[in-house]
Amino acid sequence: MYAGIDTSGIALVDPALAWASVDRLKKFTRMKVVLKGIVTREDAILARQHGADGIIVSNHGGRAEESGLATIDCLAEVVDGAGPLPVMLDGGVRRGTDVFKALALGARAVGIGRPYLWGLSAFGQPGVEKVLDILHAELRMTMGQCGTPGIKQITKAFVQKA
Repeated sequence: MYAGIDTSGIALVDPALAWASVDRLKKFTRMKVVLKGIVTREDAILARQHGADGIIVSNHGGRAEESGLATIDCLAEVVDGAGPLPVMLDGGVRRGTDVFKALALGARAVGIGRPYLWGLSAFGQPGVEKVLDILHAELRMTMGQCGTPGIKQITKAFVQKA
């Protein structure tokens, strides 16, 4: 997967990955560096300080630890700590209402891995297209019910935390 790239100084899947690794990666490439797995305000601030170009709020789903907070519960504080960095949400999105909530809490994009895979495994490309159609229709319906004709009108005012 990383043929031709010397990753000996950068541990891409090492649990001991440190902020110095991000610094080295930033020096190594001119590409954007987006950090996945950020779930706290403090780490979002550190990501910004170490030159990240974006953040993905993720608890990594079934591949890693997933007994902590849901990504949606971490999102607002990560957005707060990220400042101007774009923040995306990955994990737990199953409906258009989930997309709406994530956008309201400040996500600029929302990952929909499992619904996409369910559609793909059941019906191939038409299944993926149907999943996307359903999510889009649910999002549009929720936006209509909330009086938000465009994505830019979706704000924190539409979500309430207990």
